[in-house]
Amino acid sequence: MVQVNKIKIGSNLPFVLIAGPCVIENEKITMTTAEAIKKITCDLQIPFIFKSSYKKANRTSINSFSGIHFDKALKILEKVKKELNVPILTDIHSEQEAEPVSHVADILQIPAFLCRQTELLIAAARTGKAVNVKKGQFLAPQDMKHIIEKIESAKNKKILLTERGSSFGYHNLIVDMRSLEIMKEFGYPVIMDATHAVQLPSNTNVSGGEARFIPTLARAAAAVGIDGLFLEVHPEPAKALSDAASQFPLEHLKKLLITIKQIDALVKE
Repeated sequence: MVQVNKIKIGSNLPFVLIAGPCVIENEKITMTTAEAIKKITCDLQIPFIFKSSYKKANRTSINSFSGIHFDKALKILEKVKKELNVPILTDIHSEQEAEPVSHVADILQIPAFLCRQTELLIAAARTGKAVNVKKGQFLAPQDMKHIIEKIESAKNKKILLTERGSSFGYHNLIVDMRSLEIMKEFGYPVIMDATHAVQLPSNTNVSGGEARFIPTLARAAAAVGIDGLFLEVHPEPAKALSDAASQFPLEHLKKLLITIKQIDALVKE
């Protein structure tokens, strides 16, 4: 079990929702989306951690939107944290980012493509904050053992493991639900990222996606018995500046969460 502020994750407890827009586009979208998700999760009594990236370091094209100014983005995350009283998760991309970001974020996320970067993992661990590692698309779930050992070497055992699909040929991802069970065996909470898992990576100058399958993967993962559900959520996905094809519409979030909560309760009773 990992505790983030007052939220306990794992140990067969009810699932936690990690959700928010892919990247901080501006303060208005960030705040209104966070407020809406907070209201939904309060109504449904689901623990909520807000997620949004202050920048996107891994873009398909040099012309793709990568974020606003670093300091401005962090201040927006800090505002969400203080005004809504919710924990913050955001990803870091270099060792140098770990310490300043840790003053705002409660969970430091290691992006999938960087999940084997030893110095990055250790820098995140040394902040003392919880570390969420996205399993790389190229990595077998059994190989997460070595990533865990790197974080533990810095005397940090606040570790979350996230499944986000595996490469299947070119420009496609699949989710092997066995991965969730395999990663559970390491003794740390397991999260399902049902939005990145529907991506169609880099088949043009942007990544595509099949957002209609997000509920399918979320329901299937809940039936396995996940500790948390990760969703990138946007009020108007088609207009999103990042991952437009794979973000979940805010207007449909409550309906999906009602179903996930019912499955989660059945599996864990």
